Amino acid sequence: MRQRGGGRTTVSEAMASGAQRGQGMRTIRRTAPYLWPKGQAEIKLRVVIAMAFLLIAKVVAVATPLFYKAAVDKLTGEGDVSAAWMLGMGAIGLTVAYGMARFFAVGFQQLRDAVFAKVAQRALRALALETFQHIHALSLRYHISRKTGGLSRIMERGVKGVEFLLRFLLFNIGPLFLELVMVAALFFWLFDVWYLAVVVATIGLYIWFTFTVTEWRVKIRKQMNDQDTEAHQKAVDSLLNFETVKYFNADKREAERYDASMANYEGLAIKTSQSLALLNAGQSFIITAGLVAVMVLAAIGVQSGALTVGDFVMVNAYMVQITLPLNFLGSVYREIRQALVDMGEMFDLLEQPREVTDKPGAPVLAVSGGHVRFEAVDFGYEPSRPILRGVTVDVPAGETVALVGPSGSGKSTIGRLLFRFYDVSGGAVTIDGQDLRDVTQESVHAAIGVVPQDTVLFNDTIRYNIAYGRAGASYDEIVAAAQAAQIHDFIMSLPNGYETTVGERGLKLSGGEKQRVGIARTVLKNPPILLLDEATSALDTETERDIQVSLKAMGQGRTVITIAHRLSTIVDADRIVVLENGVVTEQGTHDDLLGRGGKYAAMWARQAAEEDSEAA
Repeated sequence: MRQRGGGRTTVSEAMASGAQRGQGMRTIRRTAPYLWPKGQAEIKLRVVIAMAFLLIAKVVAVATPLFYKAAVDKLTGEGDVSAAWMLGMGAIGLTVAYGMARFFAVGFQQLRDAVFAKVAQRALRALALETFQHIHALSLRYHISRKTGGLSRIMERGVKGVEFLLRFLLFNIGPLFLELVMVAALFFWLFDVWYLAVVVATIGLYIWFTFTVTEWRVKIRKQMNDQDTEAHQKAVDSLLNFETVKYFNADKREAERYDASMANYEGLAIKTSQSLALLNAGQSFIITAGLVAVMVLAAIGVQSGALTVGDFVMVNAYMVQITLPLNFLGSVYREIRQALVDMGEMFDLLEQPREVTDKPGAPVLAVSGGHVRFEAVDFGYEPSRPILRGVTVDVPAGETVALVGPSGSGKSTIGRLLFRFYDVSGGAVTIDGQDLRDVTQESVHAAIGVVPQDTVLFNDTIRYNIAYGRAGASYDEIVAAAQAAQIHDFIMSLPNGYETTVGERGLKLSGGEKQRVGIARTVLKNPPILLLDEATSALDTETERDIQVSLKAMGQGRTVITIAHRLSTIVDADRIVVLENGVVTEQGTHDDLLGRGGKYAAMWARQAAEEDSEAA
């Protein structure tokens, strides 16, 4: 590898630059179908009309200085202006024509934007929806490993990047180069090759300088993005865990962590501002040099009599006309490069493979009774660390089976496999004889109701949170579900009743109240299979007893799998399965297991001793 020095580019830098260009082309290719969507004739027609308006606007813009030149020549009496007066236009008429041309150049641009607005907004909506749906379709493993704040930031910047790319790449950069080509050709036709050479050299040098410096600045902006994402993640994590921060008196610690990220962002932002000053100064020098060179050539032509004053004015008008957007090119190119980076991150997210997918043509799950069976199931979150080893658990329709065992024994993993957050590594999970891998995920999720240890509520009303159990549920059905969960009276005691807002993650409600809302939500869903994942372990004993009554009533006529920590809550289960280190060590009724004097009996004795100690 070459050593850096003497302005040389290292092999690794060249490879990185090539990768960036490849990413940019990939991003443009991914965006193109949203501008020309299949089966949407109206959108395609709008694209064609917008492009036509764009072309007309540029032709009018390039022709505008010709009217200016003709008016000046008419006033000075110079040059052969017979062609310009074919319509009998005088200086005033030419001046009016010049003004109308300027207006039409802008007017057609505005028509273009108005026609294209629906295309751009439809593309943004489709892309945002696809990204949102894809994020929801990714596996639980992916969401556990990624931070929500970072995901939302990537999605937000990516969609904004698409909007910027559509607006500037299509309607600023592309039209700019079209105008430059037309002006260069006009200079060659009206004057001579030297004018063309100066214009081409100026534009070429300007673009080279702009792109070179901007590529360097994009690397700094990428680092700024990383720091921005990190700071945002820390802020979101800290705010979501507000109570934990307060419990451990960690306000200052959280502020220091956040400030450390912002300090890194500050340093990179300063570098960005300084490099921008260098970019602007260099661009101004190149543009000014090109403008002066062309004007000197025109002045020499006027002094020699080869050109008129109108020609001199027209040359100046054309140079000003093309240098103004060129000045804009630097910042636009930088933003386009940044938009491509942001969109690249979003498309990387879209290309994340779905770990759990439906088979092509998979049928929906047909639940006849709700018989659940785990047949010799093997599973591990990582291949090197197996969690379940040959686990077989049979849950006949309408029965209640409890899973108990120490932490890390695999109880919650069984629940996640039943809901098909993951696919088993070996064996099978079936419902009424149907392997979950052979049916659609949506139908599996519809058949199972889950009451987790910590019910998380949306920052909306109690009514909305209960109604989340089934789309389109009526108010009477919501009330009936709340009554079944024994929370209706509490809701009616609130000033706003069912319209009471619960706060972010339901923080305005107590633990027991949140659990009852969660139970009501699951009652409204009315699934044939229930999964109670330590649904009362985080509650006090009195609240737990009250909620156990609601849970028992909800389980009537359903297949129930209970993952339990407190053994006193599952003594009435039809069967209790004891797990240890991912293996079933015992199973039977409560009385059977106590009679064996094994692991379950030891756990029961220990918990009974702890409860007696607490009571004492």
